[in-house]
Amino acid sequence: MAAKGTTEDLTTRLLAGDRRALARAISLVEDNDPAGWELVKAIYPRTGNARVVGLTGAPGAGKSTLISAMTKAERARGNTIGVLSIDPSSPFTHGALLGDRIRLTEHFLDPGVFIRSMANRGALGGLAEAALQAALLIDAAGRDIVLLETVGVGQAEVDVINHADTVVLVLIPGSGDSIQALKAGIMEIPDVIVVNKADHPLTETMVREVRAVLALGPREGWVPPIVKTEAVHDKGIDELIEKLDEHRAYIEAEGTLVERRKRNLRSEVLAIATGRLRRDLEDRIEATPEFADLLEQVSQRKIDPASAASQILEDL
Repeated sequence: MAAKGTTEDLTTRLLAGDRRALARAISLVEDNDPAGWELVKAIYPRTGNARVVGLTGAPGAGKSTLISAMTKAERARGNTIGVLSIDPSSPFTHGALLGDRIRLTEHFLDPGVFIRSMANRGALGGLAEAALQAALLIDAAGRDIVLLETVGVGQAEVDVINHADTVVLVLIPGSGDSIQALKAGIMEIPDVIVVNKADHPLTETMVREVRAVLALGPREGWVPPIVKTEAVHDKGIDELIEKLDEHRAYIEAEGTLVERRKRNLRSEVLAIATGRLRRDLEDRIEATPEFADLLEQVSQRKIDPASAASQILEDL
């Protein structure tokens, strides 16, 4: 655990934009170190300034390449960037499997870009509790834009909508996963839709399919634009940035940015509380013989799971 003086020094350095301090702060939060949570508490009043853009989509859609191209374009406009990639957890170390070293390599030496990979540790929707705090730390460190990339795992990915000002859904032509996304209701999430790898011969077919699905939705308010990109060649990136700007201007003008952030923070509070309650419950069950006996009765079909759950809650 970090000493109080050390934590205060870390807070000062982080608020000044120190990249090493930011990396250390995220590590503390990721390790569930109390000093990390104290740091988040200290910097929280200085958050809310960054534009948070969430990117989601099936694995292989090219999200990391797209983020690299977006980072390049935003840096050319003078914006500082924080990239937070939420990766699948290793079943052995619970660390991020993909890792920073294979992501966004061309930006590593740019002091205006901060990149971090984190494990989702099995969190529903691909977002770990610590990842939400990491986004706040990046915001407090003065980054203009936070790009939040999440694991594309299907309908549970709707979780990303609760943690971003603007949500980008990345699809690729000719992908069964993409069509499943359309069927599963994922199309209700995005503010902007990207069809990446647009040199594919089935690109126009996918665009027509997406438009058909969008036409079934509400006709009022913001209609998600469809942007075709070839991220590996930096094609379509300027149009994507333009659409992100348009969406930002729209939600600011409509006053929905404030409401969206209120909803986001409410969801975050509930998510943290739920996660902590679950961990506390699991610890108690493991330490209490009566609960272990109750679970054994469930496995022997002597009592049903719902009744067992009710009994546990009553006993607690």
